[in-house]
Amino acid sequence: MSAFYELSAVRADGSRFLFGDTLAGKVVLIVNVASRCGYTPQYSELQQLHERYSQEGLVVLGFPCNQFGNQEPGTMEEIVAFTRDKFGVTFPILSKINVNGPREDPVYKYLKSQRGNALGFKGVKWNFEKFVVDRAGVVQFRYGSKDTMAVYERDLRALLEKR
Repeated sequence: MSAFYELSAVRADGSRFLFGDTLAGKVVLIVNVASRCGYTPQYSELQQLHERYSQEGLVVLGFPCNQFGNQEPGTMEEIVAFTRDKFGVTFPILSKINVNGPREDPVYKYLKSQRGNALGFKGVKWNFEKFVVDRAGVVQFRYGSKDTMAVYERDLRALLEKR
């Protein structure tokens, strides 16, 4: 079994989100999100992907992060309400984490160890970077903040078609 499935996170309500129990056999799109970022409108694209492909096995996970310009200062209740009310988000928004540095979350430590960016940089550079994990738990792709759904939807579809 992939080491990815040994990871876990904390849901917005404080309960554990066990990757092996919830994500095995799924294609997973993991994004570090922020409510006050210029890329925040990407929540709409992420929700569209969730609606379009969740029945085919796509899981979108949002990890709020306040490390870049203090653009996610709210409480979990505020973050969840904002994403729901402004963008209609129904995919899981997990607890706020650090994606870089000495207190980085183990999920992001693992993702970055598996896939650097196009220039080989391991750290997350800004909000709304995306990691894509295939059905076997292998990190296949990493996209930058500027990359929109038009850039990565084709890759997601290709992974979803593989059974």
